[in-house]
Amino acid sequence: MKKYKLGEFEEIVMLTVGILHEEAYGVSIKKEIENRAKRKVSVGALQVALKRLEEKGYLRSHTGEETQERAGRPKLYYQITANGQRALEYTRDLRNELWAAMPKISPDLKFNW
Repeated sequence: MKKYKLGEFEEIVMLTVGILHEEAYGVSIKKEIENRAKRKVSVGALQVALKRLEEKGYLRSHTGEETQERAGRPKLYYQITANGQRALEYTRDLRNELWAAMPKISPDLKFNW
């Protein structure tokens, strides 16, 4: 299987784009991550991640219609590509394998760190 590089925040962004489906644009992605992950997301960090994911070929964007509430600027919508879907599946499978390989830890176990 091909190796896919996907950081934690990139994975969260990709999954959020998938959840929002046809309504995945900057502000909606930011709000959804903040609501689900209970963490603040800066617009800059999100824009960098979206651009990087697009450069990797995991996302593609398209412009929507211009709206008056956005002073005539169109929203930029994102969707997951087939390669992006494979990257998410690879990341999920790797995480599941690692979790399955972890031994059960007794709550009475003491660490001598």
